[in-house]
Amino acid sequence: MHTDTERCVRAVRSKDARFDGVFFTAVRTTRIYCRPSCPVVPPKPENMEFHPSAASCQRAGFRACKRCRPDTSPGSPQWNVRADAVARAMRLIQDGVVDREGVPGLARRLGWSTRQIERQLLAELGAGPLALARAQRAQTARVLIETTPMPLGEVAFAAGFSSIRTFNETVREVFALTPGELRARATGPVGRRAPAPGAITLRLPFRTPLEPSNLFGHLAATAVPGVEEWRDGAYRRTLNLPYGHGVVALAPRADHIACRLSLTDPRDLTHAISRCRRLLDLDADPVAVDERLRADPLLAPLVDAAPGRRVPGSVDPAEFAVRAVLGQQVSTAAARTHAARLVAAHGTPVEDPEGGLTHLFPEPGALAALDPGTLALPRSRRTTLLTLVRALADGTLPLGPADDREEARARLLTLPGFGPWTTEIIAMRALGDPDAFLPGDLGVRRAAEGLGLPATPAALTARAAHWRPWRAYAVQYLWATDTHPINHLPS
Repeated sequence: MHTDTERCVRAVRSKDARFDGVFFTAVRTTRIYCRPSCPVVPPKPENMEFHPSAASCQRAGFRACKRCRPDTSPGSPQWNVRADAVARAMRLIQDGVVDREGVPGLARRLGWSTRQIERQLLAELGAGPLALARAQRAQTARVLIETTPMPLGEVAFAAGFSSIRTFNETVREVFALTPGELRARATGPVGRRAPAPGAITLRLPFRTPLEPSNLFGHLAATAVPGVEEWRDGAYRRTLNLPYGHGVVALAPRADHIACRLSLTDPRDLTHAISRCRRLLDLDADPVAVDERLRADPLLAPLVDAAPGRRVPGSVDPAEFAVRAVLGQQVSTAAARTHAARLVAAHGTPVEDPEGGLTHLFPEPGALAALDPGTLALPRSRRTTLLTLVRALADGTLPLGPADDREEARARLLTLPGFGPWTTEIIAMRALGDPDAFLPGDLGVRRAAEGLGLPATPAALTARAAHWRPWRAYAVQYLWATDTHPINHLPS
C-alpha cells in the first residue's frame, strides 16, 4: 500500500481512517509523521513520503505528530490475513517476544536466522525487529507515563528499556517531549485516572464500524465462572502473563474499547494489550470484510443490518483448544460447567477485590497428569482431552501466534476425537484465521437454509468460495440470525 503514492495521497486528502495503521505519512518539511486521518491540513504531495510502519518513520528521523498520535493507530489488518513468516514475525513482536527473548528468541520461534529476519522485515516494513520492538516500547512507555503514577524510572524498565538513559532518549526522539513533559501534558491528575495499585486505564482503538453485540455477547454467554464474568457493562477476565497475572475489564464505546488492566508486573503491559486486541479482533478492516460479503445478495441484508461484526478470539490459544473439546456436542451451559470444574480443581487462585474472578485457567501442564476418572465426560471425550493437553504440554502441538495455521490444522486432525468442526473453531478463534469456516455447524446450516443458501456442507463450502478470505466473518453474520444469547450484548 505505501508504495502506491497516488492512492496514499487520496487517502490522506480524504482523511480516511480505514488506512490508519496500514501506512504512515511523513512530512519532509516538518519532520513529523502522521496517521492518514490526521485532522490537520494535508501537506503538499511533494512534501509527503509514505512508510509501512511507525518504526520505519522513526528510523528515517521523523517524530510522532502530537495531534493525531500515529503511534496509537490500530494494527495493520494484513498481519491477521497473511500467514507467511513476516506476518508471523510481526505477531510475535506485537506480543513482546523481542523484549523478553531478543532477536535470537524471535529467530528460534520462526526457524529462521537473525539475518533472514532482519532482511525480510527491512524489505517489507522499512525497519528491523529491534526498531519495531523499540517503537512498541515507546508506545508502552507513553501509556504508563500518561495513565499511571509510576515513577519514571520504573516506567523505563516496565516498558522494556534496558536503561533510563535509553528510555529518555527514545521518548524524546519519538515524541519530541521528555518523559516529564509527556506526563505534564496528560489531562487531569494522574492519581485520579489510576486509583488502584497496578491499575492502568487506556483506550484500545479500532477501525469503524464495530458491532459489539455478537462480540461481547459471545464472550459473556460462554464465560467460565471464576475466570470470566460480565460486570457493570464490561467483560472481565483473568490473564496468565509472562511475568505474573492480571485482570482486564473491556467495555465497548462508540469510538474505542475502554480497557482497564490490573497487573502484578507492569512489564506485562505490552503482552496484555496484544492479547486483548486479538481477543476482540480490533485490527480487522471491517470495510474490506463487509464489502466482500455484501457482494453476495443473500448475505447483503445481514451485513447492512449490523455492519462491522468481529470474530471473537482468545487470550490463550491452548485454553481455547481445551474449551473447544469440552464444548463438543453439548450446550453452552454444559460446556461452562465442565470448564468451571477444571478451573476449580486445577486453576491457580487469584484475588479480585473488584469482582468475582477467582482463578487463572489451568495451563496444559497442570491438566496433563489429571486422573481421567475425575472428569464427568464420556470416555471418548476424556481421551480426546488428555491427548490434547499432553500434546500442548510437551510442545508437539504449538498453537501460538507464530505457528503455521495449516500445519496446526493438520496436527489437530491427527488427534483422536478431532474432526473438521473442532479443528476449524480452534483455527477461527485460537489461531485467528479470518478464513476459517464451519459448514457443518448446525447454527450455520440452519441460517444458510433460512436465507436460501445451500444447506449441505459441500454445497455451502462451494458457495462460500466467493466470501474468501473472510469466511470466518460470514459465520458470525450467519450465527447472528439466531436468538441465542451469544448474539446479544448483555443487559
